[in-house]
Amino acid sequence: MAYGWSPFAQEYDPVRCGSIDGTDVVPHDRAIVRALSANYRPNKGVIGDPECTLFVGRLNKTTSENAIEARFSAFAPVRRVRLVRDVVTGFSRGYAFVEFYDERTTKDVCRDASGLELDNKQLLVELECERTLPGWVPRRLGGGFSGRKEAGQLRFGGHDRPFRKPIFVHPANRAELQHTDSTTNKDIVHRTADDFKRQFSGEKFNKSDRPHSSKSISSVVHNDSRNNWRSKRYEADSEYYEGESKRLRK
Repeated sequence: MAYGWSPFAQEYDPVRCGSIDGTDVVPHDRAIVRALSANYRPNKGVIGDPECTLFVGRLNKTTSENAIEARFSAFAPVRRVRLVRDVVTGFSRGYAFVEFYDERTTKDVCRDASGLELDNKQLLVELECERTLPGWVPRRLGGGFSGRKEAGQLRFGGHDRPFRKPIFVHPANRAELQHTDSTTNKDIVHRTADDFKRQFSGEKFNKSDRPHSSKSISSVVHNDSRNNWRSKRYEADSEYYEGESKRLRK
């Protein structure tokens, strides 16, 4: 819709964030279905102001807290740096959280640090979503933002990959939007996800399966009509070439 549209997600919805323009209402990959069924709760042990914290991803595994603090101190004074490490090995997991002293400075640094490089790595800098964005689901549970094109599981609504403005704008005025039940679309999405899981719960998937493959059962869109059209076209072509070969033999 034109009214209230934003290139950034105001409330995290896995299905919408899986769409390039935020208009999808049906999950198109299994990761989104996992995100819909996830019951994620933010870590209560994290300290600091979430409104003044930046998420820094795609770090070099050898980058230290001191290097991160020195790099971001060039933009503004840094209050705290938390590099996330593996609880078993103690090695860096490739992302960190940088806290500043006020909210306005944090947003300015998020904008200015776009495309920042550190230790031969181009960093992903976003505002923290875990404690600030309602309904947030992390990437490991099928949610998150960004993603790789090779995996076919791109996520939109973040600063790195914002929503594109929809081409079709639904004709709804302000009064209609105010009286619309905000939970209706989410209920529809969850019912669709439940039907999806119920239909394919007994199936076994292979790593070679892809949503765009005609043999893949991971898509919620059936290809029966397309397959029927192909079979009819194949039969018509076979009859035509068989008739032509008989005519030429005479």
